[in-house]
Amino acid sequence: MVDTDNKTRTLQTVSTSLEVLSELKENDTLGVTELATRLDISKSSAHAHLATLEDKELVINRNGTYELAVNLFTFGQYVREQNLLYQHGKSQVDKLADETSQYVHIVTEENGWGINLYQIKGETRVGGDYQQNKPQRRDHLHYTASGKAILAAFPADRVREIIESNGLPKRTSNTITSERELFEELESIRERGYSYNDEEEIEGFRAVGTAVRGPGGEVLGSLSISGPTSFMQGDRYKETIPERLINAANVIEVNLNMNKSDR
Repeated sequence: MVDTDNKTRTLQTVSTSLEVLSELKENDTLGVTELATRLDISKSSAHAHLATLEDKELVINRNGTYELAVNLFTFGQYVREQNLLYQHGKSQVDKLADETSQYVHIVTEENGWGINLYQIKGETRVGGDYQQNKPQRRDHLHYTASGKAILAAFPADRVREIIESNGLPKRTSNTITSERELFEELESIRERGYSYNDEEEIEGFRAVGTAVRGPGGEVLGSLSISGPTSFMQGDRYKETIPERLINAANVIEVNLNMNKSDR
């Protein structure tokens, strides 16, 4: 017979430990007292979680303050290396960065969020913490070119589930926050085969994205190129960048199909 109460306590313990990791990610370093306050738990409980995570080499204790261990990087690296889109897309994305000198991304969707599997910066002088930190966080799908490309490849019911779960928060005055308007935009993306982010995530920054599908037609994620409006304008924004993106996505899909045939 399963001890339901004990099972619930065990799951709560795991959940709290994961919240500890999230707090350390958001705050860089924390002491026991500060962590206990943030999670609304006792100091003894906070210390027990930290001690357990330290024993498992997931956090580091530096004179009474705790931070995430570099060992966690091996988990993320392993997950990325197993991803088919990353395996077959990295070389194409590197090539796009060389050709355009801009930021190029490989994005996949998980639980309704966009996750940057890979990002490379071309020779552009435009930088900043926001772009550099993108691989460290999840993005809403409705305000990025890569995210909208993924949403356009999903069935309508799945898009509604994501909207219900994550909402349509506003980032700039151009962000789409209406479900009706978003569905109209997704239909346009399906018709032309690629998406635009016209200063919807960052003012002064535009992007173009296109979805990539696996051998069975499943949506693996998307590619996108982003840059300042001074670069992303006119025929370059409307024709040249989309054409290069679609060509790269086609190469990736062909390679995926060939890889499947070789097995």
